Amino acid sequence: MHSTNHVKSLVLIAMFASLMAVGANLTSMLVIAGVPITLQTFFAILAGTLLGSKRGATAMILYMVIGLIGFPVFSQFHAGLSVLLRPTFGFILSFIVVAYVAGKIIEKSNKKSLQTFMYASLLGLVINYIIGTNYMYFAFQFLAATDAIPYSAAWLVMLAPAIKDIIFTCMAAILAKRIYETVQTKQHPMKQTITP
Repeated sequence: MHSTNHVKSLVLIAMFASLMAVGANLTSMLVIAGVPITLQTFFAILAGTLLGSKRGATAMILYMVIGLIGFPVFSQFHAGLSVLLRPTFGFILSFIVVAYVAGKIIEKSNKKSLQTFMYASLLGLVINYIIGTNYMYFAFQFLAATDAIPYSAAWLVMLAPAIKDIIFTCMAAILAKRIYETVQTKQHPMKQTITP
């Protein structure tokens, strides 16, 4: 049984790492002020809320490592260590924290309500923006071969993607809640509540 669970975990981790690669490039040709519009935050939140904090974060680490060693899984099919110098690399780093924190909230909550999933998902989005936008500002100031920008400008750049991300984050919370309930029902059928 332990071996089966281990294999299942590995499959799920690999699956979400793959989904991140798909989400990175499905819509990444749309770029606003140098920031590709992707579905990565959506999948990072799902990874955390459905796989749990450790497995969700591991999936995000796997995704990042695959890209850094040269496979073109990052947005716009970028890859390699040079991505470390790109202004958007902070968002890739943030996905690890996003998945871990969102997963930890679900794990620690006694009541797996939609409100709990929504809170975990939206907090994940906030973390995504804080880490990603600050890294982007730092990169423009010191790393990227571009002109420095004011700190406020870095946040203004994120206003357009934020609208999309808020919508998809709410969708992730709803989807995660439904999937979680379905899985729990199949694993513990005797716990279903029968109403008269």
